[in-house]
Amino acid sequence: MRITPQAKIATRERILTSAAKLFAANGWDGTTTRDIAIAAQVATGTLFNYFQSKEAILAALVTEALAKAKYDVEQGCRQSLEEDLFAFMYSGLKSLRKFRTVLASAAETIFSPIARSSAHAWAGDSIRAHHLEQVERILAAHGISRPMPAITLQLYWTLYLGIFAYWAADNSPRQEDTLALLDHSLKLFIGSLAGPEGVKNHARESE
Repeated sequence: MRITPQAKIATRERILTSAAKLFAANGWDGTTTRDIAIAAQVATGTLFNYFQSKEAILAALVTEALAKAKYDVEQGCRQSLEEDLFAFMYSGLKSLRKFRTVLASAAETIFSPIARSSAHAWAGDSIRAHHLEQVERILAAHGISRPMPAITLQLYWTLYLGIFAYWAADNSPRQEDTLALLDHSLKLFIGSLAGPEGVKNHARESE
């Protein structure tokens, strides 16, 4: 029997919904793909037709949550460069709050600390690529030329992963310690922007 596109969409959503509930109840290590398949009422083999791994399932949940953050960089620069980057990063973190405890355990298995080709992709590589593309758009809106040097984007991604890992385990009220770390990290990143154009733009915004 042929499976309709609508049925495929429904099955995918059922897998993601079941996974989200199990991650919340049992944590990352306490949830298996078999558990998710049983909860979604599909065969384990069927689940793997939709997602290659447990990491891919969580990455899909993260992607959907980030899409709902609704930070529209297409609007152009609304504040200073530092404020726009802060708003972009923090809106993403806020959208992931319900997955925070799971991500504390799973982040290292989802996100690569090094930008690589997709030949041996990690589950979160597409998230990284989209995130960095958004960052470049914000920088371009503030007059900083694209494309950014690879070393600059690598510095940003390393800082972001540090912030992400800290946020996932931050038990301070409303993750205030994360906000402080984010603020200091952005100052470090913006201060590292190479070339007189980037330095000049940042200096102008700080006046």
